[in-house]
Amino acid sequence: MRVTQSMLTNNMLRNLSNSYSSLDKYMDQLSTGKKISRPSQDPVVAMKGINYRSQVSDIKQFQRNMGEVNNWLDNSDDSLNEANEILQRMRELSVQASNGTYEEGQRENIAEEIDQLKAHLVEIANTKVNNKYIFNGTKTTGTDDGTGNMNPPVTVNPDGTVNSVADLLPESTEVTIEVSTGTKLQVNSNPNNVFSADLFKDIEAFSDALRSGVPDEDLDDYIGMIDKHSENVVNERANIGARMNRVELIEDRLSGQEISAKSMMSDNEDADIEKVILNLTTQESIHRAALSAGSRVIQPTLLDFLR
Repeated sequence: MRVTQSMLTNNMLRNLSNSYSSLDKYMDQLSTGKKISRPSQDPVVAMKGINYRSQVSDIKQFQRNMGEVNNWLDNSDDSLNEANEILQRMRELSVQASNGTYEEGQRENIAEEIDQLKAHLVEIANTKVNNKYIFNGTKTTGTDDGTGNMNPPVTVNPDGTVNSVADLLPESTEVTIEVSTGTKLQVNSNPNNVFSADLFKDIEAFSDALRSGVPDEDLDDYIGMIDKHSENVVNERANIGARMNRVELIEDRLSGQEISAKSMMSDNEDADIEKVILNLTTQESIHRAALSAGSRVIQPTLLDFLR
């Protein structure tokens, strides 16, 4: 095959163009720290990168969800702890009231304190987190009273009696939040177990009994009544504690998954800087040699002798 001057020149220019392309690739890797800057450079790396980023994004969303879970559980536990302290105070008062040495006026004072404690229980039952009632099942914005108005879970009537909608809620009152793929965790407490209508009716009956001057032995019955409701609160707090322990385990697992996903994403996308620098240095040497060889390939013309 006859090799012409134009063939040598074209080959040289094509090789120089390829050399410039390699230099550009290594410079991009060095400046961005990534193996590729366009999907067309390596479709496999690009597709894996999309999958890994999606996985990291999902994990971060689950971690944000865990913050909401902790917010619900912490507030529920604090509220129930306060409710239990109120019930313990009521028990102390019931023990005092059953003492035969107390007079009618003194029992009236105890009844006044019972009423105040009951009012505070109403406030606890209507606790809100992020403007949502945490003791109202899935109806976190309130309960429809039949007229279109949304009332809180517990309301006080003009005569001082209390209405609780807990007993009217359906069996399925769980508020759940997704904490991992396919896993949802209940974040609320069952209102039927803690702030039922029976709780407030029993407290109202106890207050009325103190004012009516019933015998001491009849007041003893209210001690057991308070203990029963206090036990319900303690059991619900134990349920919350069990869920909190599970939350900690899930948080640890999410942290591990995040580290693993980011590591895989880095291995897939990030360039080996030391290797890139070595390749760039080598390519620069090759390019200089190509330019030097190219200067010899181009033969002198008549114009070179006319200078």
